[in-house]
Amino acid sequence: MLKGRTKRKLLGGGALVAIAIVAYWHFSQPLPAEFKTVKVTQRDFQQNVLATGQLDAVRKVDVGAQVSGQLESLKVEIGDKVQKGQLLGVIDPQQARNSIREGEATLQQLQAQLQQAQAEQQLAEVTLQRNRELAKVQAVSRQDLDKLTTELAVKKAQVANTRAQIAKNQASLDTAKINLAYTRIEAPMDGDVVQITTFQGQTVIAAQQAPNILTLADMSTMLVKAQVSEADVIHLKPGLKAWFTVLGDPNKRFEGVLKDIQPTPEKVNNAIFYYARFEVPNPQGLLRLQMTAQVHIQLAGASDALVIPLVALGEQIADNRYQVAVLQQGQKQLREVTIGMRNNLDVQIVSGLTAGEEVIVSRGGVEDS
Repeated sequence: MLKGRTKRKLLGGGALVAIAIVAYWHFSQPLPAEFKTVKVTQRDFQQNVLATGQLDAVRKVDVGAQVSGQLESLKVEIGDKVQKGQLLGVIDPQQARNSIREGEATLQQLQAQLQQAQAEQQLAEVTLQRNRELAKVQAVSRQDLDKLTTELAVKKAQVANTRAQIAKNQASLDTAKINLAYTRIEAPMDGDVVQITTFQGQTVIAAQQAPNILTLADMSTMLVKAQVSEADVIHLKPGLKAWFTVLGDPNKRFEGVLKDIQPTPEKVNNAIFYYARFEVPNPQGLLRLQMTAQVHIQLAGASDALVIPLVALGEQIADNRYQVAVLQQGQKQLREVTIGMRNNLDVQIVSGLTAGEEVIVSRGGVEDS
């Protein structure tokens, strides 16, 4: 009985020792490394300059008043679509009408004065001629003849002066008629009413400059003003392809061609930015003023390019040559690659990798160095 118990104790102790040996061997071995990998893809690739932009209308006009007076009526509201020549508002025309009546009355008065002056000139001419005939027989003195000659010259001057006054008042009358036409504010172009500055009943004063009544914008073509950093602007030139998305529909692209880069920079928080501009059609009216645009300006592009993430690049060996870690049969291998274009996320591989290979981007949740 005692021998059986002793045997069982020995067997149990031996099993524990065996388990301990196996556990020690297992935990003393290094765990296989866990790598996060990304496959080399083959696709179209672009090198872009990224920027934030704002939308504006290519054509936008402030419609003002050229005469003073009360805005008697306003025929449109914000958002209305108008056509060129359409009546937008009316300024009280009474003052302009009074100026026309006053000018017409003055002209009638001057016309009567001209007729009188012409009649007096004609009489002076006849009298002078008669006295010249009498002077031949010495029936009129030389002094009287000189006096009549002077009187004729005065009458001619009066006629010329009256004609000048008529011309001056005719110009004033024409201006009054133009001012009457200016009391009707008409659309200078097709567009949308995007802002109203002066409302019905307000008084406008056009003594020094034309006050703004409303603003029209042609929304059929929009202008994108992209804010580009000074580091990127040196790569830009007119003619580059550009496209953008808006916050409301990030999957829809609006495409255009770079029009110009404005030379005057803007300083934002001690950083220098330049405005790169391009136009896009807006036939459906989806785009609105002051919308924010996520802009991409394409510097270069390639079809069927081999692409990997930028984070997969390792140590730089030389210009455009880097080390990349590749996972093959569970083992990490270093590979030398030549790169081409790059953007903020990815890089083109010119040589050193093939499509479908797995490159290591991190290990154990930490970027691999």
